[in-house]
Amino acid sequence: MKGVNEIIEKGFVISGIINIGGVMIFSRFFTNTAIPEADPVVMSNFGLLMIVLWGLVFIATSKKYKHLKWLIGVFVIEKLIYGLNWTYWILNNDLSSIYSQDWMAGVFFSTYGLNDWFFFLFFLYVFIKLLKTGKT
Repeated sequence: MKGVNEIIEKGFVISGIINIGGVMIFSRFFTNTAIPEADPVVMSNFGLLMIVLWGLVFIATSKKYKHLKWLIGVFVIEKLIYGLNWTYWILNNDLSSIYSQDWMAGVFFSTYGLNDWFFFLFFLYVFIKLLKTGKT
């Protein structure tokens, strides 16, 4: 199963790169005020920094994920929370007003939750796979 393990490792790295790159690009290195204004609790500059930190953790665990079953379980919960938060935000906010204020913030709010839902499923798959192997 070397091929599957390599794909999973790359998935961790890709998740991390998307977290880090997405925040840094769309927040313009934390200078885009439209993102924290649109969601001041979750997407404050501190919140964005924590997303970058999660990205670093995803990358750091990529080679050792097979030994970190319960940490991967935490990743599942983290992505679920961000996915649910995004879904709630999308259903209760006007994206067009964000786009009219700043198109990069609009793209950020249009897509970040899709990323979180995708990687929720990815981490859930990895977690279930690890549960089946019985590794701790």
